[in-house]
Amino acid sequence: MSAFFLDGGCHCGALRFRVHLEAREAIECNCSICTKKGYLHLIVPADRFEVLEGDEDALETYTFGTGTAKHHFCWRCGCAPWYVPRSHPGGFDVNVRCLDEVAEQGLGDWTIAPFDGRHWEENVASIREEE
Repeated sequence: MSAFFLDGGCHCGALRFRVHLEAREAIECNCSICTKKGYLHLIVPADRFEVLEGDEDALETYTFGTGTAKHHFCWRCGCAPWYVPRSHPGGFDVNVRCLDEVAEQGLGDWTIAPFDGRHWEENVASIREEE
């Protein structure tokens, strides 16, 4: 499969982004925050993520625990289209449910892999890239 771009954003449109992908593969985490938010993860390096619209004025940030993860959300509509994950603090984690393609057509040909985030420390190595 060749690389492609997908756009997405929050519900009100104040935040828009583009992500460069090579596959339609996401992670579903069962930790407390991901379960409550219904987040489907697409973790990408910073050079594969671009903010198209919106700035710091449109973002609110929630942190907890170690404070490493920066859980961003739109202060207007409350949607959380991306954040900086603790597992990949130099990259971005896009909420697949906020991609235009998924919002319009559903998950279709996406592959969703489970991740046991309730036991994050024991399992995080399975989603980190080999260094």
